[in-house]
Amino acid sequence: MAAAAPAAAAASSEAPAASATAEPEAGDQDSREVRVLQSLRGKICEAKNLLPYLGPHKMRDCFCTINLDQEEVYRTQVVEKSLSPFFSEEFYFEIPRTFQYLSFYVYDKNVLQRDLRIGKVAIKKEDLCNHSGKETWFSLQPVDSNSEVQGKVHLELKLNELITENGTVCQQLVVQLEEQCYASIKACHGLPLINGQSCDPYATVSLVGPSRNDQKKTKVKKKTSNPQFNEIFYFEVTRSSSYTRKSQFQVEEEDIEKLEIRIDLWNNGNLVQDVFLGEIKVPVNVLRTDSSHQAWYLLQPRDNGNKSSKTDDLGSLRLNICYTEDYVLPSEYYGPLKTLLLKSPDVQPISASAAYILSEICRDKNDAVLPLVRLLLHHDKLVPFATAVAELDLKDTQDANTIFRGNSLATRCLDEMMKIVGGHYLKVTLKPILDEICDSSKSCEIDPIKLKEGDNVENNKENLRYYVDKLFNTIVKSSMSCPTVMCDIFYSLRQMATQRFPNDPHVQYSAVSSFVFLRFFAVAVVSPHTFHLRPHHPDAQTIRTLTLISKTIQTLGSWGSLSKSKSSFKETFMCEFFKMFQEEGYIIAVKKFLDEISSTETKESSGTSEPVHLKEGEMYKRAQGRTRIGKKNFKKRWFCLTSRELTYHKQPGSKDAIYTIPVKNILAVEKLEESSFNKKNMFQVIHTEKPLYVQANNCVEANEWIDVLCRVSRCNQNRLSFYHPSVYLNGNWLCCQETGENTLGCKPCTAGVPADIQIDIDEDRETERIYSLFTLSLLKLQKMEEACGTIAVYQGPQKEPDDYSNFVIEDSVTTFKTIQQIKSIIEKLDEPHEKYRKKRSSSAKYGSKENPIVGKAS
Repeated sequence: MAAAAPAAAAASSEAPAASATAEPEAGDQDSREVRVLQSLRGKICEAKNLLPYLGPHKMRDCFCTINLDQEEVYRTQVVEKSLSPFFSEEFYFEIPRTFQYLSFYVYDKNVLQRDLRIGKVAIKKEDLCNHSGKETWFSLQPVDSNSEVQGKVHLELKLNELITENGTVCQQLVVQLEEQCYASIKACHGLPLINGQSCDPYATVSLVGPSRNDQKKTKVKKKTSNPQFNEIFYFEVTRSSSYTRKSQFQVEEEDIEKLEIRIDLWNNGNLVQDVFLGEIKVPVNVLRTDSSHQAWYLLQPRDNGNKSSKTDDLGSLRLNICYTEDYVLPSEYYGPLKTLLLKSPDVQPISASAAYILSEICRDKNDAVLPLVRLLLHHDKLVPFATAVAELDLKDTQDANTIFRGNSLATRCLDEMMKIVGGHYLKVTLKPILDEICDSSKSCEIDPIKLKEGDNVENNKENLRYYVDKLFNTIVKSSMSCPTVMCDIFYSLRQMATQRFPNDPHVQYSAVSSFVFLRFFAVAVVSPHTFHLRPHHPDAQTIRTLTLISKTIQTLGSWGSLSKSKSSFKETFMCEFFKMFQEEGYIIAVKKFLDEISSTETKESSGTSEPVHLKEGEMYKRAQGRTRIGKKNFKKRWFCLTSRELTYHKQPGSKDAIYTIPVKNILAVEKLEESSFNKKNMFQVIHTEKPLYVQANNCVEANEWIDVLCRVSRCNQNRLSFYHPSVYLNGNWLCCQETGENTLGCKPCTAGVPADIQIDIDEDRETERIYSLFTLSLLKLQKMEEACGTIAVYQGPQKEPDDYSNFVIEDSVTTFKTIQQIKSIIEKLDEPHEKYRKKRSSSAKYGSKENPIVGKAS
């Protein structure tokens, strides 16, 4: 078996030093790897003015998807009976492959037939920067099958000269076509999936001119997105003419200028219509006699692609998109910037620190918050930094009832921190009850206007109260599961709030409850899918139930902490319902819980025997074939990963696992070549038994599973140094043709640095993101520097309004010095980045696989 590799081949679990004291020379980078990492963050806000149905029922049940080219990677919930659906769904994911278009499709849900695509927004990758960080209304474009293309073609053209038997001369065009002529490690470079499966592609090759259209066809390649055609076609280009030494067989200009080679890619539909996959057109005049033209081309839509005869306004979609592409250098380059950022909590005042200055100059504070929080959290610096910026927040708070209710740097930092470290806390606290609610069909609607025929409002109230009580009691008894870092920050917030409002006995509770109830539990209850508490979006009735529960839990937390005799509900029916909870016992329970999670004595139990739940989801696995008669086909299974084991089940919620792999037995987790089973998005879990082959639903999901499995097993003993990127079939490995099943792998395993399985933080990537933000905001940094100079000279701020009047500058001298340090470090980091960009652009020749030709060659 592949897993039975000798211990000597095991990968070392020791991590290299994260940083160095001396900065390397710019030239040193050439011999080390630079990682190019892409991510997408944003929000699908809403659609409006969608086309209604023509019949009496004009409303639609709409949802929206995000696609990388033609591959769906995200789907919103369904908004029922609306022509202006409000989605309001945030998304974030790493993009593990190259792509041409980022597309958003709006669908009309259809129960009996295929969902109808209403329209789309397609944005070229190079145009994404034009929309970064701002909400924009996009007009929906028609979905034309002729424009839905992806993939690339490798083409070779050559002109041959032939002398016929009677002595005349003609020219012959030789066309050799190779679609993905060799297996690509990045399977996403191939053709699209058809109905979720690899296609059966073939190509037509045509020589087209004013009075000719000679067409030839390749063989059909079965079940592959990376077909290898390797077929040669011959076309006669010029009419026969007499041979003369003077002519040297020159191609007639009038013919050559008007001829072009056209390649059309199709999916063979067998019994149904063939599906167009894309085309390329190459003018024959790119050739010269006795010369060969070889290049990669991106497949293009047909000439009428994106042009529709329909003139109807399909509606519009409001989006907020932030696409980033970071060039992550080796760790040594980031030493000075990391050091400066990690000193931020110790800088007095905090507004003069590098981390705070970054938040001041960024166009969107959210861009700065995520990398800052992750980096500071990784180095145990987040608690003092969050405490310092929260104290700055409190200086401007005049009313104790509005404490930490704004959208400041402090509240955003704490929001991100709770999302990062609180995932397991939410799972062990909320998931069992949320599963019960989502799997039940009990009605909880108490709004008289929204009651359905036959509903009993009193029964619904009892159902709702049962769920609220069960959830509330679980939350107030969960203090021992609250992560340590959350407890530490809550303790600091409580102390500062008491000092700021010494005469208010309740502010110590409201300072904590405004985060843990309002921004943590209540948000997770209403959006369980976003926090990975449910595999799919709940249906409309369940969403309504969760919304009512969330409102009640949120008010219980704030009402209990403030000891108010009144609720804050605007709806009369909610005020009436909440009277059920206006008892002293709820106030005592809330205060006890808040005391426990904001105490220095109460910490997360380090000796807990409960495994950490890391990830779950539906994927396909190849049968292990443990018996002679067992078929080795692919079956849909529900996978669940904890810090102890990887299991799969027949369906979600099933207690009995079909198969279990202890995490300690995992020796490697790597991608699997598409050619192994002619399937995309596959990976393998190599362990002490037969390898487990798994197919994810898309490239983003596959990347996430590989990442979390690698992290949870990275420190295992006897991890492999080499693996086989393909499978062992019919007596040999498909990748290296070795015949021994236990032969050492032919490819090095993916290297990586050990990381906390609960807090996966790539500090180099986060520092690179911060460098990029500083680079993008240099103009505002310069203005802030000028503002410091103005304040220092005039002994105070400028009286006239100007571009930098909104900066927080408490100490102009210290702030000025920090800005000088930032500019110096950024300038030094610019050098290796520029060197890499030049090297990358020069190495990727236009027409190469990495940089294919777009459109017609010239």
